[in-house]
Amino acid sequence: MRGQAVAEPSALPGAVGGRAAQLARTGLRHGWTTGACATAASTAAYTALLTGEFPDPVTVTLPKGQQPGFALAVEARGDGWATAGIVKDAGDDPDVTHGALVRATVRAAAPGSGVLFRAGPGVGTVTRAGLPLPVGEPAINPVPRKMMREHIAAVAALHGGSGDVEIEIAVDNGEEIARSTWNPRLGILGGLSILGTTGIVVPYSCSAWIDSIRRGVDVARAAGRTHVAGCTGSTSEKVVMAVHGLPEDALLDMGDFAGAVLKYLRRHPVERLTIAGGFAKLSKLAAGHLDLHSARSQVDKGFLARLARTGGADDDLTAAVAAANTGLEAVRLCSARGVPLGDLVAAAARDTARGVLREAAVAVDVICIDRAGTIVGRVGP
Repeated sequence: MRGQAVAEPSALPGAVGGRAAQLARTGLRHGWTTGACATAASTAAYTALLTGEFPDPVTVTLPKGQQPGFALAVEARGDGWATAGIVKDAGDDPDVTHGALVRATVRAAAPGSGVLFRAGPGVGTVTRAGLPLPVGEPAINPVPRKMMREHIAAVAALHGGSGDVEIEIAVDNGEEIARSTWNPRLGILGGLSILGTTGIVVPYSCSAWIDSIRRGVDVARAAGRTHVAGCTGSTSEKVVMAVHGLPEDALLDMGDFAGAVLKYLRRHPVERLTIAGGFAKLSKLAAGHLDLHSARSQVDKGFLARLARTGGADDDLTAAVAAANTGLEAVRLCSARGVPLGDLVAAAARDTARGVLREAAVAVDVICIDRAGTIVGRVGP
């Protein structure tokens, strides 16, 4: 068995509206979240516990009504327990959990206990406040828990069970995979989180990354941090730590998603935000772009030339900036002539950030760096 879903999400009724049509045009496939896989596996395991037979494929209902079927990669039963496993298919999304084997072991629990959740090997445990689960709980998020409870109740009603069960979710090699995620920084230790609000992975939506940014803000606030930093990468994180001495749990790996940081802080403010990143990316923020990915925004040399002009560039320098091969070349040209283009970009990026934050009382400073981590532009709050 391949352990992949039988039906493509884009072919399912009501599949994510216009996004499904867009993906159909590009040929990209939707995938399934770890939460959907855990729900399908626990449904199959509980069915086998009550009937002795594993449904294969097993069909589940997702939060928006889609009903995909999942093939089983693992089936095992013993005295009072049953295990089913499903290989996660993330479709065409570059998801680090694509191909991971998600296992659910269901055991009978004490009468009246309802559904209890346990973290098996490869699933993390919450160790810091600020996440949507209490400290000490398995990192199985609220929507997957709700999905599993609903499906356990449906199986119990169909086959005469009590619905009182313990569900242990495990992910093969999950602890190793989790090292490539935000989990250690968020205080989720020992493995992966079981995620998903719709059950569907939309290729290149980067919803997990954006959700991690939000959880990073939540954890920082719960830890009493009043100063956080949104950084485009590891080099800018090192610079911020050196400049401001911020602890790791105050650092937000925003990547290209400056807008996600700013919009969430608008609703959940802290006293101070540092935005740090490569000059080229932050020049896009300065020009008003909130998504800094190269496929969705470009360095605007004309914009840089106009900024340089405001900083005192003459006609020749302005023309040279407009014709520069890269943003960093424009900075070097201006630096040699005493025009502070880096500082001007930092100030314009701060203006964009303040516009998104609106009335939120968040002081903003910006640090622009080159590839070596040298600060080439800076503005205070």
